[in-house]
Amino acid sequence: MSHPVLAGIDSSERSLAAADWAAREALSRGVPLRLVHASPLLPGDAVPVQAADTLHRMGERMLQRAIADLGARYPDLRARGEQTDNAPAMALLAAARGAGLLVVGARGAGGFDGLAVGSVALRVVAEAACPVVLVPERLVGGFGDGTGVADGAAQVVVGFDAHRPVGEVADFAFSAAEERGARLRVVQAWALPAEAVAPQKLFVTEEDRATWEDQEVLQLSDALRTRQDKYPQVTTRADVVLLHPAEALLNASRGADLLVVGRRTDPQAPEGRLGPVTHAVLHHTRCPVAVVPHAD
Repeated sequence: MSHPVLAGIDSSERSLAAADWAAREALSRGVPLRLVHASPLLPGDAVPVQAADTLHRMGERMLQRAIADLGARYPDLRARGEQTDNAPAMALLAAARGAGLLVVGARGAGGFDGLAVGSVALRVVAEAACPVVLVPERLVGGFGDGTGVADGAAQVVVGFDAHRPVGEVADFAFSAAEERGARLRVVQAWALPAEAVAPQKLFVTEEDRATWEDQEVLQLSDALRTRQDKYPQVTTRADVVLLHPAEALLNASRGADLLVVGRRTDPQAPEGRLGPVTHAVLHHTRCPVAVVPHAD
């Protein structure tokens, strides 16, 4: 991993928390941290030179303070900052083309109380060329949400579908768990087959349900075998649950350090694509969420 970790920063505490998360990730990967501050010019045909200079100096001081603070906490960190006159989303999307990972706060300095995910965060998650980690406002220290799993061990959770396995998502999750010495919990949600819920079907026997579930378990086990061989140091737990995927992931992510989901890229849709499951976890999970782009 030679590409830097990128983080967007503004005047909000949320962006500083995201920068701290990104700093630890950069150290874990052994790559530099790149902080980007966007200070677009004021609206109007003519922007006073003095106003533009003031905004630029404020941005420079903000970046310098952030880099100094991170350097004091993480002496081995290699960090640099840069400013741009572009709008925040455009600036981060452009910078992300050369990054290995983009980290943003769920909300920036704008927005309103009660807003879980801001417009900039949603756009970069949907469109960035690299994986994006969204750090939630509720994060209270540590790598995840500060609660940990029952025995205090670090845990990464990944949503996975053995019927349509996505290598990019699996590799990101296994690699993240390996880097941190964390356990990996692989969650596959499933539904009863169509014949089981047909109108003429009066009930589903426990035997039938167990048979279908066993099939899901075997398929998931087969789909994971290659990655388990590739990452032998990662302790993996596979869960097959009869729930809606969003509910299954939100339940599993309680106390987790990172939740990993996929985002399908579509060349016919330049704005990217976020499915309803990704939308749900972004708005409701308490831990950082990594959204990994992938082709069909």
